[in-house]
Amino acid sequence: MSWSANFQKGLTAYNSGDYADALREWEPLAEQGNAPTQFNLGLMYDDGKGVPQDHKTAVKWYRLSAEQGYANAQYNLGFMYNKGNGVPQDYETAAKWYRLAAEQEQVDAQYNLGVMYRTGQGVPQNDKTAVKWYRVATEQGHAHAQNNLGGMHDKRRGVRQDYETAAKWYTLAADQGHAIAQSNLEILQKKNEPVVEDLVNDHKDVE
Repeated sequence: MSWSANFQKGLTAYNSGDYADALREWEPLAEQGNAPTQFNLGLMYDDGKGVPQDHKTAVKWYRLSAEQGYANAQYNLGFMYNKGNGVPQDYETAAKWYRLAAEQEQVDAQYNLGVMYRTGQGVPQNDKTAVKWYRVATEQGHAHAQNNLGGMHDKRRGVRQDYETAAKWYTLAADQGHAIAQSNLEILQKKNEPVVEDLVNDHKDVE
């Protein structure tokens, strides 16, 4: 059976909740160096599905996949360093992996890299660079990035103050059900309360 057939068999098992069978199919492929499988195995250890939750082992598999240039693994490895899960918290290393994934158009990495430039974690604080990464993430419809880009225009951070543009981005995020953007849109109309940035994100799902 080809690796792709084994991968698909594992994916079918995973999606049906048969994590033990998924592990049986995927572990040999991961050990043979298949990057997508290494990423998925990392997720299983990260989430404790079919195996005891083990962030260090998750990091091991994410790293093997990330070093082969697999964008989602690069993002998740950055996330692990960002949060200190399975490795010592290290914002500079998180930013490194986010950047590698972001340059491959991994949208969550683009957004999180924007957050890091906005807050100055792991990189020099730079609102203009934050705007750059928020903007490329908004081009893929990322609601958190839309909300934060609206906030940058609202508060004149890295761009000129422009309430009309701020409202546009808040509306796009709000239309996706983004509660903070919905609130910010109301605040913008009142202009008597501070807007709220949304600086939270999470992992990609299994592929």
